[in-house]
Amino acid sequence: MGPVGKLPLILASASPRRQELLRLVSIPLEIIPSQAEERFVQGESPAEHVRRVARTKAMDVAEQHQGRWVLAADTVVEIDGKILGKPQDRREAEEMLRSLSQREHGVLTGYCILRCPSAEKREGMVISRVKFKALTAEEIRWYINTGEPFDKAGGYAIQGKAAFMVQEVHGSYTNVVGLPLCEVVEALRELGAVNLFA
Repeated sequence: MGPVGKLPLILASASPRRQELLRLVSIPLEIIPSQAEERFVQGESPAEHVRRVARTKAMDVAEQHQGRWVLAADTVVEIDGKILGKPQDRREAEEMLRSLSQREHGVLTGYCILRCPSAEKREGMVISRVKFKALTAEEIRWYINTGEPFDKAGGYAIQGKAAFMVQEVHGSYTNVVGLPLCEVVEALRELGAVNLFA
């Protein structure tokens, strides 16, 4: 198992969750985080945002590593049309968790796989719906004190200590973790970027 040829797939992300998911299916990786800016554009929908950012990250790394397959992704949480990124401080984390309490929200991940200078590319976007239980002030405070919310879109990690908050998940679970593994692996195989299950 592994990529065609000797060079592993480049993951343009420092996310340990994305690394773990890809390693679950034995995809050898080289980690080269993108330095592209993950800025929000006025008037852009959450779906447009994650697709654009994933594409920008992939191009940023692929242009510097010609001939190599690069995978990039971007995940956001959306509620009431508003994008929740990663909380910058305790106050923002608390606001996010209060807004998610006893509500359903969307988790969107855009992904892009490409290599330069080839025009071969696969892009996609997956949405999952997640419903939280009613959170008490004590539960929110306890969770923020764990430190877990601060590098997570929407301020929580479904595969971590936030698991107790989640009542329902509709759609891809791995998407909520940070990468829709089913769709990404299928795209990698279609491109010939990896040679799995042979």
